[in-house]
Amino acid sequence: MIPESFIQELLNRVDVVDLIDGYVPLRKAGANFAACCPFHNEKSPSFTVSPSKQFYHCFGCGAHGTAIGFLMEYSGLGFIEAIKELSNRAGLQVPEDEGWKPHDAPKITALTEIMARAAKYYYEQLKRSDKAISYLKQRGISGEMAQKFGIGYAPEGWQNLGDAFDDYTINALQLAGLVIKNEQGRLYDRFRDRIMFPIMNQKGEVIAFGGRVLGEGEPKYLNSPETPLFEKGREVFGLPQARAALRDKDTAIVVEGYMDVVALAQHRIGNVVATLGTATTSVHVQKLLRQVDHIAFCFDGDAAGRKAAWRALENSLEVLPEKKSIGFVFLPEADDPDSFVRQHGSEAFERMIAQATPLSEFLLRHLASNCDMNSAEGRARLVAEAKPLLGRLQTPLLRLQLVKRLAEISGFSQPEVERLCDLRPIARSAPAKAPKQKYSLFPRLLRLLLQRPELAKALPHDLIPTNSADARLLKQLCETISTAGDPTPPYAALLERMRGSESEPALREAAAELMQQPFAEEEIKAEFDGAIARLLEGVNKRTFDVLQAKAQKLGVAGLSAEEKQHYLEALAARGRPG
Repeated sequence: MIPESFIQELLNRVDVVDLIDGYVPLRKAGANFAACCPFHNEKSPSFTVSPSKQFYHCFGCGAHGTAIGFLMEYSGLGFIEAIKELSNRAGLQVPEDEGWKPHDAPKITALTEIMARAAKYYYEQLKRSDKAISYLKQRGISGEMAQKFGIGYAPEGWQNLGDAFDDYTINALQLAGLVIKNEQGRLYDRFRDRIMFPIMNQKGEVIAFGGRVLGEGEPKYLNSPETPLFEKGREVFGLPQARAALRDKDTAIVVEGYMDVVALAQHRIGNVVATLGTATTSVHVQKLLRQVDHIAFCFDGDAAGRKAAWRALENSLEVLPEKKSIGFVFLPEADDPDSFVRQHGSEAFERMIAQATPLSEFLLRHLASNCDMNSAEGRARLVAEAKPLLGRLQTPLLRLQLVKRLAEISGFSQPEVERLCDLRPIARSAPAKAPKQKYSLFPRLLRLLLQRPELAKALPHDLIPTNSADARLLKQLCETISTAGDPTPPYAALLERMRGSESEPALREAAAELMQQPFAEEEIKAEFDGAIARLLEGVNKRTFDVLQAKAQKLGVAGLSAEEKQHYLEALAARGRPG
């Protein structure tokens, strides 16, 4: 494991503004720098880089991080690779790896390193397997494309991963989904004699694998189980490799198989990702629409493909925002994207994508196909079937268009359709006038510590309760700062220390709010002193409530002398008769 002290020194040496400006031209914007976000398509700059805090944040898509995080997101590097790249820039020598020590690091980081080591092992095994190389060549996959996607091979045999890890029996290999223990207690590799497709998260870290059997065998595709790293309903295959093409095309093509993604990339169609053996979820849709304005689902034209498309439509309704669009492409029944592009070429495939059936048209066409449109009963059924779907749609303009089309098809008037479907106006927020924020102590203290981490030393930790998520996060941040020692680490180093923890998203959110509204330096002491006073008030109130409850139950005489004194003093302070 790389020592945290080295990571902190590295972040002190690297200027995040200089780093990002080498990839994305930045312009001065007050105390910060700004640009159009490199992680999603936008016309007005919402990507901000703070030289004082040494982090970046996009107010459009939420991308946020340090110099390390930027290299991971932008270049698709893993954590270790990003550290090495920055170390080379800064002229620092990365400390020698002392081996994997699970008790020395957070579980997530340890599992990520295990998966990276396994991916490297599988990739090296591919070079040694003639039959695996022959299979990929038969499918038209070049060595360059295999390298781009990190495709590997899991050899035949039961414990081949023992060659990649010093201790095959460590529980982390089972936790990562690489090794299975049977009822007799015997350990064996999950993946055997399979082409291996590494599944990566947005940072470019390997979090799971998909294995395609060579020759006959079931299952044809075997995926990693869900692990602390991997939740298949949230991840897609090929996202890091597709990032540049997604920005260029502003369209994400979603297919069903790993090989479809690789084959299309081989034919210079790079803006393609695949779901991982599961139905498309709303999280998949949200993740992609943060990066592009258009999604085209491309499925086989058979019954299974149309069923998958309908599930994708249902799970898109509640997360489809204004000015974004979703379309559906159905290939001939005998084809999948891989076979179609090999037979007809990339131009024919891209024409089909450009002519994708809009979500609204597919929705009405699918519903109408299950109704007898020549009868009054069938047309009434169409409106009834559409009702729950229209209610879930969150885009007012698209819903209005669907209501109009539904009225035309069904023979009802537009007001009748709205009444029958019980369509109430969609609540819209009014950004022009923000509501007054209630003074919230713990988020405010959290932002104060992010701006001035050294204040944590003056904050009595025992005053912080643990009865809310904000308070617990504040306490965790204080403890992280305290254990870091001197000098007090800046925010960028704190973020890296908490990378992979459950608190990281809330910490990022607090930092984003701080970037929008930083505290004036001359006001920080007064703000902090006021917050300490409120913490003390909270402690005194909780103490008084306990004593008052006891006094009401037992009478004042039932209190100890010390309790009685505290209780009477508190009553007097509240202006009540003693």
